[in-house]
Amino acid sequence: MSKKYIIFGATGSIGSALAEQFYNEKQNCHLVGKNEDELKKLSTKLSYSYSISNVLELDFTNKLSKDLSTTEILGIAYCVGSIDIKPFKLTKNKDFISSYVLNLVAATDIVRTFQDNLKRNNGSVVLFSTVAAKKGFSNHSIISSSKAGVEGLTVALAAELAPNIRVNCIAPSLTKSKISNFLLKNSKAEESLAKIHPLKRIGEGKDTASLTKFLLSKDSSWITGQVIGVDGGRSSIA
Repeated sequence: MSKKYIIFGATGSIGSALAEQFYNEKQNCHLVGKNEDELKKLSTKLSYSYSISNVLELDFTNKLSKDLSTTEILGIAYCVGSIDIKPFKLTKNKDFISSYVLNLVAATDIVRTFQDNLKRNNGSVVLFSTVAAKKGFSNHSIISSSKAGVEGLTVALAAELAPNIRVNCIAPSLTKSKISNFLLKNSKAEESLAKIHPLKRIGEGKDTASLTKFLLSKDSSWITGQVIGVDGGRSSIA
C-alpha cells in the first residue's frame, strides 16, 4: 500500500502551496477538491493522485473511501474555508448552517471516516480556524462562530484520539487567495489591510503551508491540541 498525505482544498492558496512543498520534499500526496480543471492541472504538475469531491454533499466520504482504499494515510490537512462577511442584521440562519457544515461538520466526517487508518499510522490532522475566532471583528459573526467551533473540535479530538492521532489547528489572518480577492480588489485596499498587521503585509499560502507541513510531519510528534496563529501578529500585538 502507498503512504500519502491527504490535502483537502488542494487547489486553494494554502492547499496548493502545501502540495508543492511536499513535492519538493519527495513526499506523496492525494489531492482533494471540487474544481476538476484546477485539480487535474495541479495533479499533472506534481504527479499526485486526486479525487473530485464537494464536502457540502451528503456522504461525500463514501467515494473518497473507495479512492483511498489502498492508501495508508500519514496525515490529513483540511485546507477548506470561507469568508462570510456581512452585518449581523443581514444574516440568515442558512448562512450559519452552511458555514458550520463547510468548516466543521465536513471535517468531523473526514476524521471519523479515516480514523482507523490514521491510528495505524500514528497520523496527524491539521484543521483551520481564523484570527477572527478569538479577536472580535465587525461583520464576522458567521465565520467567527463556525471557526471557533473548529477550535473546540481540535482540542476535543486531540484529547480523545491521543496518543495515536495528533490534532492541531492553524488560525491564519487574511491570506491572498481566490476567496479573499474581493477584499484585495486593488493595491490601495491591499495596502490598507496590510497596515493593520504588525508585519505590514498580507499573508501568502506558503506562510501557512510551511506550518501545516511541520504539524503533519513526525518533526512535530510531541505537539497536539494546539491552535496556532499565522497572522502577522494581528491576534496578539496589533
